[in-house]
Amino acid sequence: MIHVHPPPTTIMRALLIVDMQVGCFRGDPPRYEADTIVERINALAEAFRVRELVVYIQHTDAAEGLARDSEEWQILPMLCVGAADERLEKAGCDAFLETGLESLLRGRDVDEVVITGCATDFCVDTTVRFAAAHGFHVTVVSDAHTTRDRPHLDAPTIIRHHNYIWRDFLLPKGRKIRLVTTEECLGELPRGPASDT
Repeated sequence: MIHVHPPPTTIMRALLIVDMQVGCFRGDPPRYEADTIVERINALAEAFRVRELVVYIQHTDAAEGLARDSEEWQILPMLCVGAADERLEKAGCDAFLETGLESLLRGRDVDEVVITGCATDFCVDTTVRFAAAHGFHVTVVSDAHTTRDRPHLDAPTIIRHHNYIWRDFLLPKGRKIRLVTTEECLGELPRGPASDT
């Protein structure tokens, strides 16, 4: 007897890199483990480019010191932006709010968003919640997002707290927000050149 197995479900993924901009990393206190976060995001973006989509989100707001095309608005120079990477602007904490991000993802048949960036407690958190509430499979790279110390909590505590909240975030139909480390995420991605078939 021949057993016919259905083909595996292909999930198109997009790596979202939120607000990793020059102006977001200036000032005191500094962003937590900024250099390490940049290294991890670079490694993830390089791996995603093999078959997946990479999207840089840039906050644009002159009142916040992030005027379009200003030095502060630019992506951190330590980040390696690929020629085919998408770039989108936003004006609020939510990378989906009044932007073309959802249309871009739906148009590319993206089922899963993998979220990294800055700041954990503002734009990253809001983007995670929107994506989850609107039916995307959401993966947060638990060691590839950052913030800075706040008056009431230090940055490591904020990061741990949000990872905890996201892991137990309630969604319908048994869906969950998945948390993985950079190493775990890299282990899930294909290596080598994309196949033509």
